[in-house]
Amino acid sequence: MEDMKFRKLLIVDDEPEIRNMIDSYLRKEGFSRIFHAASCKEAMAVCLSDKPDIAIFDIMLPDGDGFELLTAVRRHSNMPVLFLSARGEDEDRLLGLGLGADDYMVKPFLPRELALRLLMILRRVYAVPVMEKQPIFSLGQCTVDLEGAVVRSERGEQPFTAKEHALLLKLYENRGKIVTSDALCQAVWGDDYYGYENTLMVHIRRIREKIEATPSSPVSLLTVRGLGYKLAKEES
Repeated sequence: MEDMKFRKLLIVDDEPEIRNMIDSYLRKEGFSRIFHAASCKEAMAVCLSDKPDIAIFDIMLPDGDGFELLTAVRRHSNMPVLFLSARGEDEDRLLGLGLGADDYMVKPFLPRELALRLLMILRRVYAVPVMEKQPIFSLGQCTVDLEGAVVRSERGEQPFTAKEHALLLKLYENRGKIVTSDALCQAVWGDDYYGYENTLMVHIRRIREKIEATPSSPVSLLTVRGLGYKLAKEES
């Protein structure tokens, strides 16, 4: 746990009072390597120079928004991102998660909850157990490389986020069989998975966009209505 708190954290918010409040509380919780940014430009500079391990993004920023920032960051890094915003509409939350964010909290918030969510994300992403080499397999016209966390096809090479990787690994371990939505959510979000069903659908859609020739008519990652999902068996 202490090793997780030593990870580098970036706080992006244009209000210094909020940045300082978050900084102060997280330092009391044991975090020590904390960077600040007040704009998209400053955040990108920190990402490129200091390479943080996790970030907290506000949405409303003076030179853009957190969604644009996340898209820009994803060109260089797959670090986990938690959105912390006063915008609590479902469409904003789903947009953020759809772009690859790991979590979304709405202001006002409980600092203790923020610290716990950050630690949950850090454990999911970085506390990876020692495993045997992960599989490389074919799906349709693409090759899924779980060891390298990428998919290769005629469209080139596309990386998987940590959650996409975890979902694909769970599906691959049960390939040809139905994996319930609850089982998938628990595999990715742990015991606190309740309420993540819509988020799961967003991640499934993003995986299909990478592995399916026609994502709207999937043949490799199938929906089993009312139950969950099934990954087609690899081609021989």
